[in-house]
Amino acid sequence: MNPYIRGMNRLDRSARAKILHLLCEGSSIRAVTRLTGASKNTVTKLLVDAGRASAAYQDRVLRNLPCKRVQVDEIWSFVYAKAGHVASAKAAPIDSGDVWTWTAICADTKLLASFYVADRGFRSASEFMKDLKSRLANRVQLTSDGHRAYLQAVERHFGDEVDYAMLVKRYGKDQSPSPERKYSPAICLGAEKKPVTGNPDPKHVSTSFAERANLTMRMNMRRFTRLTNGFSKKIENHACAIALHAMFYNFVRVHQTLKTTPAMAAGVTSRLWEMEDLVEMIEAFESRNSAVTKREDAVLLSNSN
Repeated sequence: MNPYIRGMNRLDRSARAKILHLLCEGSSIRAVTRLTGASKNTVTKLLVDAGRASAAYQDRVLRNLPCKRVQVDEIWSFVYAKAGHVASAKAAPIDSGDVWTWTAICADTKLLASFYVADRGFRSASEFMKDLKSRLANRVQLTSDGHRAYLQAVERHFGDEVDYAMLVKRYGKDQSPSPERKYSPAICLGAEKKPVTGNPDPKHVSTSFAERANLTMRMNMRRFTRLTNGFSKKIENHACAIALHAMFYNFVRVHQTLKTTPAMAAGVTSRLWEMEDLVEMIEAFESRNSAVTKREDAVLLSNSN
């Protein structure tokens, strides 16, 4: 019997690992269904379960991080429809439109130390910086782009306990009449390093690692691919896919430069994870949630009696 079509509760560990590996390597949900024979609902449910477990696990273990230099950036995507098309879209959910993922990368270990899915406003920047600050063990040198929301957010949560600088890039339009430039990003004309707080080392004022990590995110998640129909249809699925990607990137995938995983380089784990280890973590999360649910049901039943 095909192990992928026996129902979600009966998928064996190797089948779950195969589906998750395909998702983490950039396959779309429909592509996974064609490659494995699993139903779309099975793949989607596994993605959501894996994302919830990955988010909870990383929230717990990514603490007291020994980072010295951190770079932050944002990456754009959308849910259901782009912001300009939401009004005319049929039955668009309330969370439809542009979605930004805030990311923080340790420049030395390449660890994705924090991520936050929201809009691009100040409140989101503040929540993101609050989370990042709670995970760091030491004073760090922090670099961001010129997005103004960072200024207040960093000051609110780091105060003077950070060496912070902005890398402000200047962009211009390409004057070439070639139609190939229509979907290309604006051309960077130059960048200015602006110290904001503390004493940041100008040699390390950069967002290159954060931008490269965002490119990895865009390449490894089908829903981030531009000009396709692989975009997210629900915000929950989008957030879960990002959490799963972060887990795979931090713990499973060997970084080409480090020759190890970012989690090992940062001392978060002492071993190289396999996809089966990730599935085992998900199963442990499901077991704990099931036990909690049973206890809550027992309490409700006793109170009703």
